[in-house]
Amino acid sequence: MYTFSIMGLSESVLYKASLSLSLSFSVYLRYNSPSNIGDQSPDRLGANAPNSLDVFDVVQAGEAAYGVVPFENSTHGIVTFTLDSLADRAGSYAGISVYGEVYLDVHHFLLGRRQSAEGEGDSVTAEADMLRARPLTDLKHIQRVYSHPQAFGQTSAFFAAYLRGVDTIDVTSTSKAAEMAAADTSGTSAAVAGEMAGEEKGLDVLARCIEDREDNTTRFFLIRKDEAAQQQPEGGKGATAKMEDGGEPYGPKYKTLVSFTVPHRTPGALADVLDCFKQLRLNLTSINSLPSLLEPFHYLFFVEFEGSRLDDPEGRVKVALERLAETAQGWRWLGSWRNQRRVGESSYS
Repeated sequence: MYTFSIMGLSESVLYKASLSLSLSFSVYLRYNSPSNIGDQSPDRLGANAPNSLDVFDVVQAGEAAYGVVPFENSTHGIVTFTLDSLADRAGSYAGISVYGEVYLDVHHFLLGRRQSAEGEGDSVTAEADMLRARPLTDLKHIQRVYSHPQAFGQTSAFFAAYLRGVDTIDVTSTSKAAEMAAADTSGTSAAVAGEMAGEEKGLDVLARCIEDREDNTTRFFLIRKDEAAQQQPEGGKGATAKMEDGGEPYGPKYKTLVSFTVPHRTPGALADVLDCFKQLRLNLTSINSLPSLLEPFHYLFFVEFEGSRLDDPEGRVKVALERLAETAQGWRWLGSWRNQRRVGESSYS
Protein backbone atom coordinates (compact mmCIF):
# COMPACT_ATOMS: atom_id res chain seq x y z
CA MET A 1 0.00 0.00 0.00
CA TYR A 2 1.10 3.56 -0.62
CA THR A 3 -0.12 7.01 0.25
CA PHE A 4 0.33 10.12 -1.79
CA SER A 5 -0.79 13.70 -2.01
CA ILE A 6 -1.21 15.96 -5.02
CA MET A 7 -1.19 19.60 -3.99
CA GLY A 8 -3.05 18.69 -0.80
CA LEU A 9 -5.34 16.06 -2.31
CA SER A 10 -4.86 12.92 -0.19
CA GLU A 11 -5.38 9.37 -1.38
CA SER A 12 -8.67 9.17 0.53
CA VAL A 13 -9.95 12.29 -1.20
CA LEU A 14 -8.95 10.98 -4.62
CA TYR A 15 -10.72 7.73 -3.75
CA LYS A 16 -13.87 9.70 -3.05
CA ALA A 17 -13.44 11.46 -6.36
CA SER A 18 -13.09 8.06 -8.00
CA LEU A 19 -16.52 7.13 -6.62
CA SER A 20 -17.96 9.94 -8.70
CA LEU A 21 -15.72 9.05 -11.64
CA SER A 22 -17.17 5.54 -11.63
CA LEU A 23 -20.55 7.10 -12.33
CA SER A 24 -19.37 9.66 -14.87
CA PHE A 25 -16.22 10.33 -16.86
CA SER A 26 -15.82 13.83 -15.34
CA VAL A 27 -16.41 15.48 -11.99
CA TYR A 28 -15.90 18.88 -10.45
CA LEU A 29 -14.93 19.42 -6.85
CA ARG A 30 -16.97 21.88 -4.82
CA TYR A 31 -14.66 22.68 -1.91
CA ASN A 32 -12.71 25.91 -1.77
CA SER A 33 -9.46 24.72 -0.24
CA PRO A 34 -7.64 21.42 -0.80
CA SER A 35 -6.48 21.45 2.83
CA ASN A 36 -9.90 20.95 4.38
CA ILE A 37 -11.55 18.36 2.19
CA GLY A 38 -10.34 15.11 3.74
CA ASP A 39 -13.54 14.62 5.73
CA GLN A 40 -15.94 15.52 2.94
CA SER A 41 -18.47 12.85 2.06
CA PRO A 42 -18.65 11.86 -1.62
CA ASP A 43 -21.88 13.79 -2.17
CA ARG A 44 -20.31 16.93 -0.72
CA LEU A 45 -16.98 16.36 -2.39
CA GLY A 46 -18.07 16.62 -5.98
CA ALA A 47 -20.74 16.47 -8.60
CA ASN A 48 -20.88 14.57 -11.86
CA ALA A 49 -20.66 16.64 -15.00
CA PRO A 50 -22.01 15.56 -18.41
CA ASN A 51 -18.62 15.95 -20.07
CA SER A 52 -15.19 17.56 -19.83
CA LEU A 53 -16.44 20.81 -21.35
CA ASP A 54 -18.84 21.33 -18.47
CA VAL A 55 -16.05 20.76 -15.94
CA PHE A 56 -13.89 23.37 -17.65
CA ASP A 57 -16.85 25.78 -17.67
CA VAL A 58 -17.60 25.53 -13.94
CA VAL A 59 -13.92 25.76 -12.96
CA GLN A 60 -13.32 28.76 -15.22
CA ALA A 61 -16.42 30.49 -13.82
CA GLY A 62 -15.21 29.96 -10.26
CA GLU A 63 -18.21 27.78 -9.41
CA ALA A 64 -15.82 24.94 -8.51
CA ALA A 65 -12.28 25.15 -7.19
CA TYR A 66 -11.02 22.03 -8.94
CA GLY A 67 -12.03 19.64 -11.69
CA VAL A 68 -11.18 16.04 -12.60
CA VAL A 69 -11.30 15.15 -16.30
CA PRO A 70 -10.16 12.07 -18.25
CA PHE A 71 -7.15 12.66 -20.48
CA GLU A 72 -6.22 9.30 -21.97
CA ASN A 73 -6.94 5.60 -21.72
CA SER A 74 -4.37 2.83 -22.03
CA THR A 75 -6.61 0.92 -24.48
CA HIS A 76 -8.48 3.56 -26.48
CA GLY A 77 -6.08 6.50 -26.39
CA ILE A 78 -6.66 10.22 -25.99
CA VAL A 79 -9.98 11.65 -24.77
CA THR A 80 -10.76 14.16 -27.50
CA PHE A 81 -13.24 16.19 -25.42
CA THR A 82 -10.54 17.02 -22.85
CA LEU A 83 -7.83 17.69 -25.43
CA ASP A 84 -10.23 20.04 -27.24
CA SER A 85 -10.88 21.98 -24.01
CA LEU A 86 -7.14 22.24 -23.30
CA ALA A 87 -6.62 23.53 -26.85
CA ASP A 88 -8.92 26.45 -25.93
CA ARG A 89 -9.07 27.67 -29.52
CA ALA A 90 -11.95 30.01 -28.64
CA GLY A 91 -10.06 31.56 -25.72
CA SER A 92 -12.64 30.47 -23.14
CA TYR A 93 -10.31 28.76 -20.66
CA ALA A 94 -7.19 30.90 -20.60
CA GLY A 95 -7.10 30.77 -16.79
CA ILE A 96 -7.12 26.97 -16.45
CA SER A 97 -4.07 24.73 -16.05
CA VAL A 98 -3.31 21.13 -15.15
CA TYR A 99 -1.84 20.63 -11.69
CA GLY A 100 -2.11 16.89 -11.06
CA GLU A 101 -2.84 13.47 -12.48
CA VAL A 102 -4.52 10.31 -11.22
CA TYR A 103 -4.35 6.82 -12.72
CA LEU A 104 -7.41 4.63 -12.12
CA ASP A 105 -8.05 1.04 -13.15
CA VAL A 106 -11.25 1.03 -15.18
CA HIS A 107 -13.69 -1.89 -15.23
CA HIS A 108 -16.79 -1.83 -17.40
CA PHE A 109 -20.04 -3.67 -16.73
CA LEU A 110 -22.90 -4.46 -19.09
CA LEU A 111 -26.00 -3.27 -17.25
CA GLY A 112 -29.64 -3.85 -18.13
CA ARG A 113 -32.70 -5.94 -17.29
CA ARG A 114 -32.15 -9.64 -16.80
CA GLN A 115 -34.81 -11.68 -18.60
CA SER A 116 -33.43 -15.16 -18.05
CA ALA A 117 -31.75 -16.97 -15.21
CA GLU A 118 -29.93 -19.22 -17.66
CA GLY A 119 -26.29 -18.91 -18.62
CA GLU A 120 -24.98 -17.19 -21.73
CA GLY A 121 -26.96 -17.48 -24.95
CA ASP A 122 -26.12 -19.80 -27.81
CA SER A 123 -25.52 -17.06 -30.36
CA VAL A 124 -21.85 -16.26 -29.81
CA THR A 125 -18.89 -15.98 -32.16
CA ALA A 126 -15.49 -17.63 -32.23
CA GLU A 127 -14.01 -14.54 -30.53
CA ALA A 128 -15.83 -15.51 -27.31
CA ASP A 129 -13.32 -18.27 -26.55
CA MET A 130 -10.56 -15.64 -26.30
CA LEU A 131 -12.32 -13.39 -23.78
CA ARG A 132 -12.05 -13.26 -20.00
CA ALA A 133 -15.60 -11.91 -19.62
CA ARG A 134 -18.72 -13.89 -20.39
CA PRO A 135 -22.38 -12.90 -20.06
CA LEU A 136 -24.09 -13.83 -16.81
CA THR A 137 -27.38 -14.30 -18.62
CA ASP A 138 -28.85 -14.57 -22.11
CA LEU A 139 -28.43 -11.32 -24.10
CA LYS A 140 -30.76 -12.08 -27.03
CA HIS A 141 -33.29 -9.50 -25.83
CA ILE A 142 -30.79 -6.61 -25.98
CA GLN A 143 -31.47 -4.40 -29.01
CA ARG A 144 -29.42 -1.29 -28.15
CA VAL A 145 -26.60 -0.32 -25.81
CA TYR A 146 -25.80 3.18 -24.55
CA SER A 147 -22.41 4.41 -23.41
CA HIS A 148 -19.64 6.97 -23.74
CA PRO A 149 -17.50 6.56 -26.90
CA GLN A 150 -14.43 5.79 -24.77
CA ALA A 151 -16.26 2.94 -23.04
CA PHE A 152 -17.31 1.46 -26.38
CA GLY A 153 -13.73 1.71 -27.60
CA GLN A 154 -12.48 -0.15 -24.53
CA THR A 155 -14.99 -3.03 -24.87
CA SER A 156 -15.04 -3.71 -28.61
CA ALA A 157 -13.99 -7.37 -28.32
CA PHE A 158 -16.94 -8.22 -26.05
CA PHE A 159 -19.35 -6.59 -28.48
CA ALA A 160 -17.84 -8.48 -31.40
CA ALA A 161 -18.29 -11.76 -29.53
CA TYR A 162 -21.68 -11.35 -27.87
CA LEU A 163 -23.48 -8.25 -29.17
CA ARG A 164 -22.64 -8.11 -32.85
CA GLY A 165 -25.28 -6.18 -34.77
CA VAL A 166 -26.75 -4.52 -31.69
CA ASP A 167 -27.17 -0.74 -32.00
CA THR A 168 -24.55 1.18 -30.02
CA ILE A 169 -25.57 4.72 -29.11
CA ASP A 170 -23.05 7.33 -27.92
CA VAL A 171 -24.04 9.49 -24.95
CA THR A 172 -22.15 12.09 -22.93
CA SER A 173 -21.26 9.87 -19.96
CA THR A 174 -21.56 6.35 -18.64
CA SER A 175 -23.90 7.56 -15.90
CA LYS A 176 -26.18 9.01 -18.59
CA ALA A 177 -26.03 5.65 -20.36
CA ALA A 178 -27.22 3.85 -17.23
CA GLU A 179 -29.99 6.40 -16.80
CA MET A 180 -31.24 5.86 -20.36
CA ALA A 181 -31.12 2.08 -20.09
CA ALA A 182 -33.07 2.24 -16.84
CA ALA A 183 -35.71 4.45 -18.45
CA ASP A 184 -36.51 1.83 -21.11
CA THR A 185 -39.38 -0.15 -19.59
CA SER A 186 -39.22 -2.74 -22.38
CA GLY A 187 -35.94 -4.03 -20.95
CA THR A 188 -34.34 -4.18 -24.39
CA SER A 189 -31.79 -1.45 -23.67
CA ALA A 190 -28.48 -1.88 -21.87
CA ALA A 191 -25.57 0.32 -20.86
CA VAL A 192 -21.82 -0.01 -20.52
CA ALA A 193 -20.96 1.71 -17.25
CA GLY A 194 -19.50 1.18 -13.80
CA GLU A 195 -21.09 -1.17 -11.30
CA MET A 196 -22.06 1.75 -9.02
CA ALA A 197 -24.06 3.33 -11.83
CA GLY A 198 -26.06 0.13 -12.14
CA GLU A 199 -26.72 0.02 -8.40
CA GLU A 200 -27.82 3.66 -8.43
CA LYS A 201 -30.25 3.10 -11.33
CA GLY A 202 -31.52 -0.29 -10.22
CA LEU A 203 -30.08 -2.22 -13.18
CA ASP A 204 -28.97 -5.85 -13.26
CA VAL A 205 -25.38 -6.79 -14.05
CA LEU A 206 -25.51 -8.73 -17.32
CA ALA A 207 -21.71 -9.12 -17.63
CA ARG A 208 -18.75 -8.08 -15.48
CA CYS A 209 -15.40 -6.61 -16.45
CA ILE A 210 -16.00 -6.59 -20.19
CA GLU A 211 -13.03 -4.32 -20.99
CA ASP A 212 -10.73 -5.66 -23.73
CA ARG A 213 -7.61 -5.60 -21.55
CA GLU A 214 -7.11 -6.57 -17.94
CA ASP A 215 -4.73 -3.61 -17.47
CA ASN A 216 -7.28 -1.06 -18.73
CA THR A 217 -6.33 2.25 -17.07
CA THR A 218 -7.45 5.83 -17.50
CA ARG A 219 -5.33 8.83 -16.62
CA PHE A 220 -7.29 11.77 -15.23
CA PHE A 221 -6.08 15.36 -15.06
CA LEU A 222 -6.79 17.60 -12.10
CA ILE A 223 -7.42 21.17 -13.29
CA ARG A 224 -7.82 24.52 -11.57
CA LYS A 225 -7.75 28.22 -12.32
CA ASP A 226 -4.39 29.83 -12.86
CA GLU A 227 -4.33 32.00 -9.71
CA ALA A 228 -3.02 29.01 -7.77
CA ALA A 229 -1.06 27.49 -10.60
CA GLN A 230 2.18 29.35 -9.94
CA GLN A 231 2.67 27.61 -6.59
CA GLN A 232 5.47 25.09 -6.41
CA PRO A 233 4.21 21.48 -6.49
CA GLU A 234 3.75 20.08 -3.01
CA GLY A 235 6.78 18.55 -1.39
CA GLY A 236 9.38 20.92 -2.76
CA LYS A 237 12.31 20.04 -4.95
CA GLY A 238 12.76 16.40 -5.78
CA ALA A 239 9.60 15.38 -3.91
CA THR A 240 8.43 11.80 -4.24
CA ALA A 241 5.43 9.90 -2.94
CA LYS A 242 6.22 7.52 -0.09
CA MET A 243 5.37 3.88 0.44
CA GLU A 244 4.11 2.98 3.89
CA ASP A 245 7.30 0.98 4.41
CA GLY A 246 9.42 3.99 3.53
CA GLY A 247 10.05 3.10 -0.10
CA GLU A 248 9.39 5.35 -3.08
CA PRO A 249 6.86 4.05 -5.64
CA TYR A 250 7.34 7.03 -7.97
CA GLY A 251 10.45 8.57 -9.40
CA PRO A 252 11.37 12.16 -8.43
CA LYS A 253 10.05 13.49 -11.71
CA TYR A 254 7.49 16.02 -12.74
CA LYS A 255 5.58 16.42 -15.98
CA THR A 256 4.73 19.52 -17.97
CA LEU A 257 2.27 19.98 -20.83
CA VAL A 258 2.63 22.64 -23.52
CA SER A 259 0.81 23.37 -26.78
CA PHE A 260 2.22 25.11 -29.85
CA THR A 261 1.84 25.72 -33.55
CA VAL A 262 4.53 25.71 -36.23
CA PRO A 263 4.75 27.12 -39.77
CA HIS A 264 3.53 24.11 -41.75
CA ARG A 265 5.21 25.15 -45.00
CA THR A 266 8.68 25.32 -43.42
CA PRO A 267 10.50 21.97 -43.82
CA GLY A 268 11.51 20.52 -40.47
CA ALA A 269 9.57 23.08 -38.42
CA LEU A 270 8.08 20.47 -36.08
CA ALA A 271 11.43 18.68 -35.75
CA ASP A 272 13.07 22.00 -34.82
CA VAL A 273 10.60 22.48 -31.96
CA LEU A 274 11.05 18.93 -30.68
CA ASP A 275 14.80 19.42 -30.81
CA CYS A 276 14.43 22.15 -28.15
CA PHE A 277 13.57 19.40 -25.67
CA LYS A 278 16.16 16.93 -26.93
CA GLN A 279 18.98 19.43 -26.56
CA LEU A 280 18.06 19.98 -22.90
CA ARG A 281 17.69 16.22 -22.26
CA LEU A 282 13.97 16.48 -21.47
CA ASN A 283 12.20 13.20 -22.18
CA LEU A 284 8.91 13.46 -24.10
CA THR A 285 6.11 11.27 -22.73
CA SER A 286 3.33 12.04 -25.22
CA ILE A 287 2.61 13.98 -28.42
CA ASN A 288 -0.90 14.76 -29.68
CA SER A 289 -2.47 17.15 -32.16
CA LEU A 290 -5.74 18.80 -33.12
CA PRO A 291 -6.69 21.06 -36.02
CA SER A 292 -5.70 24.61 -35.04
CA LEU A 293 -8.71 26.13 -36.88
CA LEU A 294 -6.39 28.90 -38.09
CA GLU A 295 -6.63 27.42 -41.57
CA PRO A 296 -7.56 24.00 -43.01
CA PHE A 297 -5.10 21.21 -42.18
CA HIS A 298 -3.03 23.39 -39.87
CA TYR A 299 -2.41 21.76 -36.50
CA LEU A 300 -2.00 22.58 -32.83
CA PHE A 301 0.49 20.22 -31.18
CA PHE A 302 0.57 19.08 -27.56
CA VAL A 303 3.79 17.84 -26.00
CA GLU A 304 4.11 16.39 -22.51
CA PHE A 305 7.63 16.07 -21.12
CA GLU A 306 9.39 15.14 -17.88
CA GLY A 307 10.29 18.24 -15.89
CA SER A 308 8.59 21.18 -14.21
CA ARG A 309 8.40 24.87 -14.90
CA LEU A 310 7.76 25.37 -11.18
CA ASP A 311 10.58 23.19 -9.83
CA ASP A 312 13.54 23.55 -12.18
CA PRO A 313 16.79 23.69 -10.16
CA GLU A 314 19.03 23.10 -13.20
CA GLY A 315 17.13 25.57 -15.37
CA ARG A 316 16.69 23.08 -18.21
CA VAL A 317 12.94 23.54 -18.48
CA LYS A 318 13.32 27.32 -18.45
CA VAL A 319 15.81 27.23 -21.33
CA ALA A 320 13.73 24.72 -23.30
CA LEU A 321 10.63 26.91 -23.03
CA GLU A 322 12.63 29.98 -24.07
CA ARG A 323 13.82 28.12 -27.16
CA LEU A 324 10.27 26.90 -27.80
CA ALA A 325 9.08 30.51 -27.78
CA GLU A 326 11.75 31.41 -30.33
CA THR A 327 11.08 28.44 -32.62
CA ALA A 328 7.30 27.95 -32.62
CA GLN A 329 4.72 30.26 -34.15
CA GLY A 330 2.97 30.43 -30.80
CA TRP A 331 2.89 28.36 -27.65
CA ARG A 332 1.18 28.00 -24.27
CA TRP A 333 2.15 26.40 -20.95
CA LEU A 334 -0.72 24.17 -19.80
CA GLY A 335 0.61 23.08 -16.42
CA SER A 336 3.28 21.22 -14.43
CA TRP A 337 2.56 18.47 -11.91
CA ARG A 338 4.13 15.54 -10.13
CA ASN A 339 4.39 12.27 -12.03
CA GLN A 340 2.14 9.56 -10.56
CA ARG A 341 3.37 6.63 -12.64
CA ARG A 342 5.01 3.96 -10.49
CA VAL A 343 8.70 3.16 -10.84
CA GLY A 344 9.15 0.35 -13.35
CA GLU A 345 6.03 1.21 -15.38
CA SER A 346 6.39 2.44 -18.93
CA SER A 347 5.88 6.15 -19.59
CA TYR A 348 3.50 5.10 -22.29
CA SER A 349 0.02 3.73 -21.66
